[in-house]
Amino acid sequence: MTRTNGATPSQDNDPTGMRLRILATSDLHMHLMAHDYLADRPSDRLGLARTASLIQARRAEVSASILLDNGDFLQGGPMGDLAARRLGARDGPHPAIAAMNALDYDAAALGNHDFNYGLPFLRRSLARARFPALAANLTLRRGPDFPAWCLIRRDLVDDRGGRHPLCVGVIGFLPPQTEEWDQDLRDQMRCHDIIQTAQRAVPALRAAGAQLIVALSHSGIGPPDATPRMEHASLALAVLPGIDVVIAGHTHEVFPGPRWQGRPGIDADAGMLAGKPAVMPGFGGSHLGVIDLRFRLQDGIPRLSHATSRAEAVPPDTPICDRVARPLLQDHRRTLRQLSTRIGRSMTPLNSHFAVVGHDAGLRLVNLAQRWHVKHRLEGGPDAHLPVLSASAPYRAGGRAGPQHFTDVPAGTLSLRHLADLYSFPNRITAIRVTGAQLRGWLERSASIFHRLGPDSRDAPLLNPDFPPYNFDVIDGLTWRIDLTAPARFHPDGRLADAGPGRVRDLCWAGRPVTEDQPFVLATNSYRLASCGLFSPLVARNRVILDRDALTQDVLRRYLRRRRSIRVPLRPNWSFLPVPGATALFDTAPAALDRPLPDPDRMECAGLGPDGFGRVRLIL
Repeated sequence: MTRTNGATPSQDNDPTGMRLRILATSDLHMHLMAHDYLADRPSDRLGLARTASLIQARRAEVSASILLDNGDFLQGGPMGDLAARRLGARDGPHPAIAAMNALDYDAAALGNHDFNYGLPFLRRSLARARFPALAANLTLRRGPDFPAWCLIRRDLVDDRGGRHPLCVGVIGFLPPQTEEWDQDLRDQMRCHDIIQTAQRAVPALRAAGAQLIVALSHSGIGPPDATPRMEHASLALAVLPGIDVVIAGHTHEVFPGPRWQGRPGIDADAGMLAGKPAVMPGFGGSHLGVIDLRFRLQDGIPRLSHATSRAEAVPPDTPICDRVARPLLQDHRRTLRQLSTRIGRSMTPLNSHFAVVGHDAGLRLVNLAQRWHVKHRLEGGPDAHLPVLSASAPYRAGGRAGPQHFTDVPAGTLSLRHLADLYSFPNRITAIRVTGAQLRGWLERSASIFHRLGPDSRDAPLLNPDFPPYNFDVIDGLTWRIDLTAPARFHPDGRLADAGPGRVRDLCWAGRPVTEDQPFVLATNSYRLASCGLFSPLVARNRVILDRDALTQDVLRRYLRRRRSIRVPLRPNWSFLPVPGATALFDTAPAALDRPLPDPDRMECAGLGPDGFGRVRLIL
């Protein structure tokens, strides 16, 4: 079989060939309308209503196509939160389901975030879907399982007008860690290993009549060799016999593309994983996955002979598709009204433009609210005497989501829109008892986001792009410094990279050095304590003091309403140790280049980068 990339079907001159186009979205996260709810302005980067116009155009070019989604479509952003609160009272379908029904999706996989609001919500949402939602490696303890796979039939048309039936099997997978990330669901479901599940299910799917198997893998692109319960299994899945096409997702990245060059088992130019056509279509409708398959007749049966794959960026001038936007207008207007609700006032601008270099007043505000809540919950209990610390990360700080993905709340009146900008996930506050040694390990994991820099390094990249900012936890209530000349202690996935002393120096509480066995209470969230998490191995046996308590968003709202007006301290919790003669570059929002720098003696603007980010030079 020959699979190549770069030729469109019209460029293949075989007159007997038959074509099928697979179109795919992934990780929509409720970006349905082309509107940035947090900035309250139209968006030219995200939104299924824009992607839909490209979908319709690419459908019209071929005689046979299939439209698939790869999961995480029900959660994300203010419209998703409002829909979750209103679903029991609403008459129509969930807005994501309404949009996907309008586009005639053929099937979707369930992603981990589709479980964020619980199984009853998920079942009610999917009850109106006119497409199957697939989860092959998930079993439920009560009630029927979600379907593992489905069969889709298409007639392939050859150049002479002859029609040839093709049965396409589509199977869905989600990360096995889903049961642990949503800890309140572990007694209701089990998520099994992706590869082991596929090894059992693919022969059954073939026996049911599938001539082509498409894997909807809500999973990142990891190594080719399978390991038990691996989170990023899309490449290992492609290695399996019987899998013909892979749609990857979960990590919000784009494949094919130059980032994947030189990795074993990956053809980053041709868009192949283990020789199979594959695509990962970004985030929020930013890209459309397009896989063109060509078939030849062999013994009267269509056989795959040629494939091209691409992740097509949705152009900024793409028009809105009224077919999708019209059924969403009521939810869109209701979301805008809800977000305009006033809750307080901030005397301090709250943005994440410089979060990765220690300056983020919004992050500190979240940590202050978490500490306030936990202190009140501990009053009168056996742990009330312990110092309470708070850990949180900048969830909107650029990275894979692009140069507009930053928190940016101006000083002045605060509304619910601003709270959603500060904290956009439906996480619940959890508190655990920790030691000073464990806090140091927690911070070492965060400090591993930085590249190692030596003296006289000039304009070296500061951040490891494989380490997402949402894993960069800052612990409020402590102070410390980071030594960039030391190697990173951990890999981005949490594995130990260097057994040396690490990077965290001068760790103090209340101006005094933190001792190894000193006890504290740490406020965090349930995702951080999932047994598969980046930080959880440190505290797997620790006593949980508050388990999945209030929603962080609700705590932040109460904290602000009680104070009405706040002024967030601007002194950073941490800083870098000097590195003589060294400078480093980091990316930020383009808007940050027009604002005062938080440390003008050590920072200077360095223009725009090629991917649209603003760039700042840090003098170390």
